[in-house]
Amino acid sequence: MYKGVALSVLASLTFGVLYFYTEVLKPLNSEETFAWRMLATIPFVTLLMWWMGDLKLISDILNRVKKQPILVLWLILSSILCTSQLWLFLWGPINGRGLQVSLGYFLLPLVMVLIGCVLYKEKLTKWQIVAIILASVGVGHEIWRIGSIAWETAYVALAYPLYFYLRRVFKTDNLGGFWWDLALILPLSIYLAFVYSDTISIITAFPYLVLSIIGLGFLSALGLGSYILASRYLPFVIFGLLSYLEPVLLAFASILLGERVHAAELFTYIPIWIAVLLLVIEGTLHLIRQKKKQDELKINAKNLEARIVRDDDK
Repeated sequence: MYKGVALSVLASLTFGVLYFYTEVLKPLNSEETFAWRMLATIPFVTLLMWWMGDLKLISDILNRVKKQPILVLWLILSSILCTSQLWLFLWGPINGRGLQVSLGYFLLPLVMVLIGCVLYKEKLTKWQIVAIILASVGVGHEIWRIGSIAWETAYVALAYPLYFYLRRVFKTDNLGGFWWDLALILPLSIYLAFVYSDTISIITAFPYLVLSIIGLGFLSALGLGSYILASRYLPFVIFGLLSYLEPVLLAFASILLGERVHAAELFTYIPIWIAVLLLVIEGTLHLIRQKKKQDELKINAKNLEARIVRDDDK
């Protein structure tokens, strides 16, 4: 559980950094940035898997496809669901739609929690119930305020839960499955990078982009790899609730990039920020209780050891 929590927090922090990172990728547009992100990420993901001893997961899925060719249809759908989200993640801040995308990440955890409760029968704590109510109030206000849900918001909120749920169903919820998500989109990435636009001439004109692209690949592999592993180690409900850290960071990043939260939007974000704070408090209290239990166990073990020594002396 703790491993999954740590990975989820690491992923959220990395995604927050990536939202700012779009500034150092200019003058590449969203399609060009997406293409180079895919081309730069897969080498780092492969390196990460080698370091973890997980390269066999790639061949394991390939062997499954050889035995069940129909599985390739799922791999293609999985790749589309995953990489289209990665494109939207970068497209949003580049095109001034960062807050709409971040709202999707606010709504995403509620959908994840719903899936966890309905399909996996997972239970909620009192703190989590209050956090969900507050988050629902914030998201509900935003939907009421604008009268509809932006397509960016809806796609993030619905496609990601479907992606994670189906990964578990088809048993590709590991780094091997994510590697194939990236590998299957490489032809499109190559087209966007070298045919759709002449990015080589852009990179030649702006040499700093070489290091920027390498950094993009590293951060993407770190964030996405952590996120994928967290989804495997955590229950759906906990994984969904921890995802609230990401939209808070994305909203702040969007504001720092020049977008503004209007007064009416505060009724959207304040309840959600309070919900995140409650989850942080609950997590902190849980860690304190666990620490006390561990200390008590150590004290009891020492007392028992001392008693045994006294009995032996007698």
